[in-house]
Amino acid sequence: MNKISGQIIRAFSPAIGKYKISENLIKIINEHIDTILKDQNKIDELYHGKNLAGEIKYEIKLTKDFIDQNLYDPIKNIVYNFVQSTLNKEFKTFEIKSSWAVCQFESDYNPIHWHDGHLSGVMYTKIPDDFGSSYKKINKNGNIAFIHGSTQLTAASVYDVKPEIGDLFIFPSNMMHTVYPFFSEEERRSVSFNVFLDEQTVRV
Repeated sequence: MNKISGQIIRAFSPAIGKYKISENLIKIINEHIDTILKDQNKIDELYHGKNLAGEIKYEIKLTKDFIDQNLYDPIKNIVYNFVQSTLNKEFKTFEIKSSWAVCQFESDYNPIHWHDGHLSGVMYTKIPDDFGSSYKKINKNGNIAFIHGSTQLTAASVYDVKPEIGDLFIFPSNMMHTVYPFFSEEERRSVSFNVFLDEQTVRV
């Protein structure tokens, strides 16, 4: 048999990074959000839903103080790893432009949308034990789906993920994504963020 010489090139697929956040950070985030959800005045003050795509009652803006004290360093470290791994670059500037908690309950959903910034991320701090039954063989209730391009023989256009507590995903901010509704009395809680980097780093 003749020896085959060649390579497979995947030149057109944007990267998605999957990381884990610490149990301590999960605890800090959940305690902070739990405190806000007990105070209607705080909910009203920090309501962020008017700026977001989601059909979700409780979308809570995180203050700059909370971001600086608790999120800035761990997110910066993860983004640094992602940029180095995917672009082989080290960014010069880093800014978390915005961050917010998404507290989803039964039938809430996020339609297809994208974000501002260069990179976006979502981390999960509460997940229901059961997202509810489905008529389909593969149950997508509560999943996040990342969408890019068109389906082809060698590439799918949708990447479905059933998140777990502690998961953190990073992706290009203009990548479309959606969150399917679910059917449970428990809360599905995530924290999203948008990051801006220097133009030299993001220039293709």
